[in-house]
Amino acid sequence: MNWKELTIGIEEEYQIIDPESRELTSFISEILDQGAVLFRDQVKPEFLQSQIETGSHICRNIKEARQEVTRLRSIVSDIAARNNRKIVAAGTHPFSRWQDQIITDKERYKTLLKDMNLIAQRLLIFGMHVHIGIPNKDLRIDVMNQAAYFMPHILSLSTSSPFWAGRFTGLKSYRCVVFEDLPRTGPPEYFESDQDYQRYINTLINTNCIDEPTKIWWDIRPHPRFPTLEFRMCDCTTTITDAIAIAALIQAVVAKLIRLRENNQTWRIYRRGLIAENKWRAIKDGVDGKLIDFGKQEEVPARFLIEELLEIVSDVVDELGTGDEIDHIRTILKNGSSADRQIRKFEETQSMEAVVDMLAEETVMGC
Repeated sequence: MNWKELTIGIEEEYQIIDPESRELTSFISEILDQGAVLFRDQVKPEFLQSQIETGSHICRNIKEARQEVTRLRSIVSDIAARNNRKIVAAGTHPFSRWQDQIITDKERYKTLLKDMNLIAQRLLIFGMHVHIGIPNKDLRIDVMNQAAYFMPHILSLSTSSPFWAGRFTGLKSYRCVVFEDLPRTGPPEYFESDQDYQRYINTLINTNCIDEPTKIWWDIRPHPRFPTLEFRMCDCTTTITDAIAIAALIQAVVAKLIRLRENNQTWRIYRRGLIAENKWRAIKDGVDGKLIDFGKQEEVPARFLIEELLEIVSDVVDELGTGDEIDHIRTILKNGSSADRQIRKFEETQSMEAVVDMLAEETVMGC
């Protein structure tokens, strides 16, 4: 396939906030009703009624993706504002409790609650998923196998969930910890081919582990309905500029791996357990931490390895037309992620409400 024409789609899960209490509020039904004509099928309810999910159209390039994310955030925030609500893009709410949330009345979520019970009820978390179009199924699996190595690097840039139930967790992405209570999460398994992957899926279905493939919740997965590879490891990223930069980096990694394949080259495959070690480091310390360079068998500052990743993809970035977006990654490396800004705001103000106000403001910047 032509890696210069990789399509991209972005899904985001937003928090619905009461601007007075700064608490999460159950308001999804009203937003869907009032925005039905504008949204069509691009906005959906989530597991909890204080959550809302948006999904972009298929975008031919990163510029279109920025327009889509900006448009969707604008529409949702406008409807929320008309009803005295705000939206927030972050992996967790700083202090709202999962025990106080209302579960959406939808069959899929009822089944999830029945199967997972308390684990499902705790899913007061919000992510960003990036879809990259790869029609060839075997290529999709090959890219997933290789791209898994870079997943912790990209996660560290998106971290936006340092607080949980009014407490500083000591982590930059507590969302990942909550989500991994579910089965079939974390780094993806390795597969020889799409046929190998389908055998795996069929085994799980035939033995009543799952009833359909969307219940594979890995950090990267082949989407069962769309011809895409879905990158699911990121926290919902607060600013549009950060979100688009991270999406552009994901697209560039995929393009680089396809280009290597065209030259009969491949990125080395590492054990799932080793990738999980790097993921834990990204969860804990974000861009401030150290990741393992498995080739050198040593710890290296995350910022250094991410700079190295930018160099690795530099030969595809110009032809993708994403130079400006990718350059913003260095701003994240310099100033930190949303998690770092939240921590600084709390240290300055000692106020969780001030953190929510900052997040709400940053979420609609550029809208």
